[in-house]
Amino acid sequence: MFSMSVEVELEESVNYTPIQRMRHSAAHVMAEAIQEIFPDAKFAIGPAIEDGFYYDFDLPRALTPEDLPEIEKRMARIVKGKYPFLRDRWPREKALEYFQQKGQVYKVELIENLPDAEVGIYQQNNFLDLCRGPHVENTSQIGPFKLMRVAGAYWRGDEHRPMLQRIYGTAWFNQEELDQYLWRLEEAQKRDHRKLGRELKLFILSEDLPAGVPMFLPNGELLRHEMENYVRQTQERYGYQHVWTSNLGKVRLYKTSKHWYTYRENMFPVMKGEQETSEDDSYMLKPMNCPHHILLYKSQMHSYRELPIRYAEFATLYRYEKAGTLTGLARVRSLTQDDAHVFMRPDQIQQEFDNAINLTLEVFNTYGLTDYWVRLSLRDPQKAEEYVGDDGVWNTAESSLRDAAERKGLKYEVAIGEAAFYGPKVDFMVRDALGREWQCSTIQLDFIQPENFGIEYIGEDGQAHRPVMIHRAVTGSTERFMALLIEHFAGAFPLWLAPVQAMVIPIADRHQDYAYQVLAKLKEAGIRSEVDTRGERMNAKIRDAQLQKIPYMLVVGDKEAAAEAVSVRLRTNVDLKSMPLTQFIERAGNIISAKGMEL
Repeated sequence: MFSMSVEVELEESVNYTPIQRMRHSAAHVMAEAIQEIFPDAKFAIGPAIEDGFYYDFDLPRALTPEDLPEIEKRMARIVKGKYPFLRDRWPREKALEYFQQKGQVYKVELIENLPDAEVGIYQQNNFLDLCRGPHVENTSQIGPFKLMRVAGAYWRGDEHRPMLQRIYGTAWFNQEELDQYLWRLEEAQKRDHRKLGRELKLFILSEDLPAGVPMFLPNGELLRHEMENYVRQTQERYGYQHVWTSNLGKVRLYKTSKHWYTYRENMFPVMKGEQETSEDDSYMLKPMNCPHHILLYKSQMHSYRELPIRYAEFATLYRYEKAGTLTGLARVRSLTQDDAHVFMRPDQIQQEFDNAINLTLEVFNTYGLTDYWVRLSLRDPQKAEEYVGDDGVWNTAESSLRDAAERKGLKYEVAIGEAAFYGPKVDFMVRDALGREWQCSTIQLDFIQPENFGIEYIGEDGQAHRPVMIHRAVTGSTERFMALLIEHFAGAFPLWLAPVQAMVIPIADRHQDYAYQVLAKLKEAGIRSEVDTRGERMNAKIRDAQLQKIPYMLVVGDKEAAAEAVSVRLRTNVDLKSMPLTQFIERAGNIISAKGMEL
């Protein structure tokens, strides 16, 4: 994924890929179009970014979406002109004098912050800019493009600096790629889990509650119950025991784990305890589970024969995420995590890593999430102060996790600086139906927390030994994973997950008695069902059920009642015709029990 800061745009843009070079060139063409419309415009920066480009401007008036077609029109003319991108190198003093005379205060500031004796200058047609490049050879090499939107952006991301106007655009090598990209954007809007969450009556975010605290309607609670119940049952097959820990902890607990010193800004404020004598005795809403699970382990003496011990919990956690980062269910302040911690001997690292991987992949396959990649997240040795523990412990943990991943045959990409503060981890990055990435599962190897809490087990030699921990989440937070599933399936969940699996639709009022007989048998078979007794026409009821993404519509009339049958219509509008009710129940039941994707 490509993005860059001001410094990267000026100093490292030589690393542009061909498409990034083209997009960067498109940003300069857009700036020339702006200069034509606003001769007094002041220019900031215009880098290539993921899927496109932008340029920041200081303009005499606010832009609106209605301005974009005119800018595009001028850009198209410049592109067609086949103007070459001419590169030059100017002494700092010459560049400063030039941009000062032009009133380009942002370019002047950029030059003043560059250490080079010379700076890069690019010109195409009538537009000259401070830039190291590179660019395409001429404007005609810029592929199909489209301007997307206007947004505000503080200069250098500082809220105390001027607010600039940022125009975002996208550019591709050919029209087919552009069309595909625009389709993905349109489809993403249709699949937005916040929109579908309202339409499907799954959850709400109320202004009468703190931001980032969702509440779930009956359909949403049914969905999350099925999600959690499936993972719970799967974890139990893999040897996990479920526990429960409180929503509160004392400050001293998080000081022992070192979260207090490394994660404090994401914790909710402390609360006064009844017998508080110091800060350590104050209460806090629980931000993570590991210290609590360690207390459970520490409450008893353990033998090497008992290990591994696997604790799992669907725990509600509270994290004070910044308001600007909150996004529906994808980023919340009250979340439920399918968290687990494994306490093991050092010689059990490989088997427990394999166990966690196997569990994770089984869950992914059940959900149909087969497009993913794996990230091995290691610490940044240049920022050792951000991590707990000495180099020796970290080297052991990282080599152990790397060895376990390689012996498992896991292909991964290394990410320096993405480790947890107490240990390296393996993260699963899942791509949804539109190719967007979501971080889901994580497996963290931890030599630090056992040392922090002084936990032990009695070895075969009768002496006390220090266990190793694995921190593990399969789907991450229930809320975030639900957001992923809503958007991945566009609200049309697999049958086993659907809050309402079948809607019984009587053709006329006289068919309601039989409709309720069907409902009773469906519920007896464990199929979540409802009857639509509204005074609407049959076709309207079918359409409404399809809009609610209900897998099956079971239409019943005189013929169906006489034959103890149902006429089956799928939410895809496929008509399966009439079949005996017992046959339908068997069909649906088999799909549900197998957690299949078909209907």
